Amino acid sequence: MEQRKRTGLIDAARGFSLLGILLANMLIFQYGIWGKDQMQFYSLSALDTTVRTILEITVEHSFLPIFTFLFGYGMIKMKEGLQAAGRKPFWALARRFLFLFVIGLLHSHFLTESDILSFYGFIGFFLLLFLNRKPRTLLIWGTSLLLLFSLLGLVPEKEKAPSSHSVKIDFAQQDYIKETIIVYGTGTYSEIKQHRQQPAPIMEEEPIAILILLLLTPLLTAPMFLFGMYAAKKSWFQKPQDEQGAYGRRALIFLAAGFCLKVLPHLFSDQAWASTGELAGANLAALGYLFSFAWLYSARISSPWMKRFEAVGKLSLTNYLMQTLVCTTIFYGYGLGWFGKLGVAAGCGLALLLYALQLFASKWYLRHFSAGPAEKLLRIWTYLSFHGKVKTRAPQLQRETLQSRPL
Repeated sequence: MEQRKRTGLIDAARGFSLLGILLANMLIFQYGIWGKDQMQFYSLSALDTTVRTILEITVEHSFLPIFTFLFGYGMIKMKEGLQAAGRKPFWALARRFLFLFVIGLLHSHFLTESDILSFYGFIGFFLLLFLNRKPRTLLIWGTSLLLLFSLLGLVPEKEKAPSSHSVKIDFAQQDYIKETIIVYGTGTYSEIKQHRQQPAPIMEEEPIAILILLLLTPLLTAPMFLFGMYAAKKSWFQKPQDEQGAYGRRALIFLAAGFCLKVLPHLFSDQAWASTGELAGANLAALGYLFSFAWLYSARISSPWMKRFEAVGKLSLTNYLMQTLVCTTIFYGYGLGWFGKLGVAAGCGLALLLYALQLFASKWYLRHFSAGPAEKLLRIWTYLSFHGKVKTRAPQLQRETLQSRPL
């Protein structure tokens, strides 16, 4: 919570995760949310093909879970802060999630298809069910769900020839991607916005499958949220220098396990079982990255670079929105029109350059202002206070609130 002493490591880790999210999103900005997985429509060099594979193993699906973990962590810390101020956390958290959901809808409607904010707002309401659960309960639920969905790949699929229905979807998707290349690369803002709002072919042809996926999404993504909530309740990351050794050991274990599982589909692409552990691998690699950064932070806690990572993390919402604004302007037709033209390797270079600018700009900004514009609005709405700060109740009311706290 903003009133309590912030944990520098958590802010810095949140800032670090934005780098990976930007690298992954750069593929969407450059090739579209469907086109990034159909690279045969683009003229990739050998270098770009190699970099694309490296990104798939090391970055995709392994940095967003870090942010997810930290979202769950911050949710518990905010709850504790509100209770310490004598306030009940439920409605403040609900308002916070509603804000994220709405700003995410606006973000996806007006700017890009690669939005995570509306999802975080949506999943936040689901996580309220676990707000007062014991750490052990959170760990059991998170581990059980992760294992359950990872093992679903072991269910054998019935072999059959491609149906005319699936071929129809395939051709429709190809046409959709080809149209996206033209519209996003040369279209006006209104033309791109109109194209983005059209449902993709698979969403038109398989509505039941999409509905089932939407219903399962909270359970599919819940493990990292729950692990973050568990870590917060166990007071992880509060004393980085005292826990440095533990960070290093956990980093080695989780990175090794995560990469082994993520690389299997590339080594055994003709085997159905190879993709069984992809979900678990992505999440384990995310934990490995998180503990690796925690180890580095604890070893360089006074470094100016760590302060810059902290600054990016404190302005994470503003920085995330700025990344979208800059990249869509660069790649879309109403800007420079570089859609599909820059290349994967050069796109990574651009992402690193943009992130480096945010490292320095965020540090400069926080020397002059206490919060980013998006963060300020979020706090005002969350606490229903123009100053963006929770109002502390009188001591007697605080005691009553603490006494009524659920077990």
